Amino acid sequence: MDARNSAEDEASIHVQFEILPTIFEPQQSIDRRNSGGIELVDSVSSTKLLVHAPEKNLTLFALRLAVLEKAASNLGYLGFIWATVVLLGGFASALDSTDFWFITIILLIQATHFSRSFELEMLRQNPWSSTGAGINHFRAMSSVSQFLIGTAKAILCRCCSVQKQSQRIIESTGTNYAREPGRHDLYSDLQGMPSRTWKSSDVSLLPFSQWVFHSRSISKLLYWLQLLSATACQVLSLQKLIRLHYGQMKRGGTDERNREAALFIFYALALAEALLFLLEKAYWEWQVRFCRLLDQVNVDCGLGRTGIVSIKRFLYVAYSKCVNGSIFDGLELDMITFSMDLLASNSLADQLIGLRTLRKFAVNERFSEETLQEIGLNLSLIERLVEMLNWTAPQVEEIRQSAAEIVAKLAGKRQNSLRIAGIPGALESISSLLHVNRSPNASADEISEGKIVLDSGIYSFWTFNHLGLLILKKLARDSDNCGKIGNTRGLLPKILEFTHAEERLLKDPSASASLILRVKRSLQVLKMLTSTTGTTGNHLRREISELIFIISNIRDILQYGEAHPRLQKHGIDILTNLSLDEDAKERIGGTGGVLKELFNHFFKEGMPEHLNHVRSAAGETLAMLSLESKNNCYRISKLHVLERLVGALEVPLLRVNAARILRNLCAYSDADCFNSLKGATDAAPTVLQAIMSEENKLLEVMLGLAASVFKFMTSQEASIMFEKAGVTEAELAYRLVQILKQHKRPPIKIPRIRRFATELAIWMMRDKATNVPTFKELGMENVLVSVLETTAELESFSVFSGTVGLSRHSTTMHSLVETALRLLEEREDPVTGYRCS
Repeated sequence: MDARNSAEDEASIHVQFEILPTIFEPQQSIDRRNSGGIELVDSVSSTKLLVHAPEKNLTLFALRLAVLEKAASNLGYLGFIWATVVLLGGFASALDSTDFWFITIILLIQATHFSRSFELEMLRQNPWSSTGAGINHFRAMSSVSQFLIGTAKAILCRCCSVQKQSQRIIESTGTNYAREPGRHDLYSDLQGMPSRTWKSSDVSLLPFSQWVFHSRSISKLLYWLQLLSATACQVLSLQKLIRLHYGQMKRGGTDERNREAALFIFYALALAEALLFLLEKAYWEWQVRFCRLLDQVNVDCGLGRTGIVSIKRFLYVAYSKCVNGSIFDGLELDMITFSMDLLASNSLADQLIGLRTLRKFAVNERFSEETLQEIGLNLSLIERLVEMLNWTAPQVEEIRQSAAEIVAKLAGKRQNSLRIAGIPGALESISSLLHVNRSPNASADEISEGKIVLDSGIYSFWTFNHLGLLILKKLARDSDNCGKIGNTRGLLPKILEFTHAEERLLKDPSASASLILRVKRSLQVLKMLTSTTGTTGNHLRREISELIFIISNIRDILQYGEAHPRLQKHGIDILTNLSLDEDAKERIGGTGGVLKELFNHFFKEGMPEHLNHVRSAAGETLAMLSLESKNNCYRISKLHVLERLVGALEVPLLRVNAARILRNLCAYSDADCFNSLKGATDAAPTVLQAIMSEENKLLEVMLGLAASVFKFMTSQEASIMFEKAGVTEAELAYRLVQILKQHKRPPIKIPRIRRFATELAIWMMRDKATNVPTFKELGMENVLVSVLETTAELESFSVFSGTVGLSRHSTTMHSLVETALRLLEEREDPVTGYRCS
């Protein structure tokens, strides 16, 4: 299961991360399935054709058996009526002694054929029985009455119960450990749980019967008596028919002739009934023992070793429907509905049978779509599954695990996830799956693999931890569910606990894949929660950032997790999302070593190309942390990375985020950092060349950097930079006009390009008066008027959370354009050299 889910988690890793939307641009439609690595598409298309249901072979088999059973029963009933009314009632005194006793014996045999088999009822009450012939036959025993059959069955079940109880006593004393280590004998545990009522399997109708009768002997005896009784009925009837046919009876008057006809009809009915019964038995033996129908259906359904119990139970229920009602009633039964009905039972054994079957069907690609659809439409069943997540007793560990796996599959569908989260107490139930067992010993939980020794056995919590995190990850695709997760008491701290990864674990090449998967899933859940938009997102980011270990845990992953770049990527994305909150941004920057580790990853060279997304993510986080934060800009300046940032402008993978970081340093640093940022002017030639040749996102960030970096230079220094770049101011002015003409409306993908172009034009007109006529000749005034008429709120923000703008610019776009128009209207006085309107 973990391997399959891990593969799903990585499904989106190989996507080109450069083309994915970021927080620096609005996202009109967010596909939350891509956040945290959830599969891009459903594993099974909703338009997929329905596959052949293997259980149809069983329902057809049950129908044919029911036809034979009903035919035999009706013939037996007719023969019984004929014998009692016509023969014994009309010719009782005229019958010879042999006919009288033959009829009496045949009637005793047929007395058990008027109702369905007690085998069905006993199987329903003891579905776990696997005694050979004891569960392989449907009809009542032909040689004994129904009362004796019920008595024998009760004795048999009692013997089995005593034997199982003895086995539990032996196991509890430590003298026999035949069970698999770490796994409870669930049936024994369920049978051993106390109850205030009697179970039919516990009732012994005869005193001391457990020492007299043995299950194997009783089963074989009843089986052969069943065959012998039918054979005896057939032999007796056939013998009498032969005598009647060859006229070996005395013939007399009319009464004797009528008596002969009546006897012929009775013996013919008895023979037909016996033949049908034996035919039914032969058909059963052929299909079950030789064709191995049950085993084949079990394989086709993919139910595994324990699935034969479900298959047998399903066949008995289908047969019961055909016998008790119309012969076609059983055809309406299917394994999914059958399992759902068992799950609604109050019997733990029934619930386990249903859960095992539903779990197998839910994870089977052939049946998953239909199974999840049927479960999703049954709200009471979903509530039942969610309720089972709270069952922490070791005796019902498998029931709880099966329910959790089904809920995890259900949560993969958005509508089902909304239903699950909408159930009162559902998230509290899911939270109960997350058990944190960190010992003061640093490696205690790593060595024990999450297995806790309890009084009743070994209980593994890690399976439930993984399932709980998987359910939460799938629920977190919807923002409403994210809000509910955040509001569930104690749930966020539990999720955070699983992000704890120590140096020994991260650097150990032989570390358990289960441990790493647990860390990754917890990071994915937090990543999805922190990326939630709107008011809910703001609340979640504030709540998560206040968890004191969140930043330090991610720092450890960045510092020691070189062998796990995907963990680092998820941790960096969490920091990026948290930095949308101003207080969280300061906490991240103020946590020792975080900025340094982010720069180490940003500048790290020699990484495989498919892992460069870690470097890109680190750059985006640094750009967010330095945005409108004087404290973080000061901290970055102390790391002496300015020269390397300038050099990164030449690296295609890093240049976008390097430009963003440099712009923030130039725009938001205070006066104390002015001298340390003078080196940023060395980037001017590279920036000018990029403006003249690049497009789209890179052009946008270079325009923003140019408008900020030129403020650190005098006119003479700026002229030198233009010469180094091989670009004239007139060429740059033309380029800016063309950019504004090209984008008549603010583009969604690069929402700040018109703002940055206008800011750079304003600097050029303020820096040199000669640039004003150049812009006028290029028609800048008309272009700015067009921009003024199409300004939008989109251009007023630095970053976005979905469609919600954050970090509003101090100067509106409207004011910038008006400033540029005012500069174009000013002229230089020829005497004083000053500009005037």
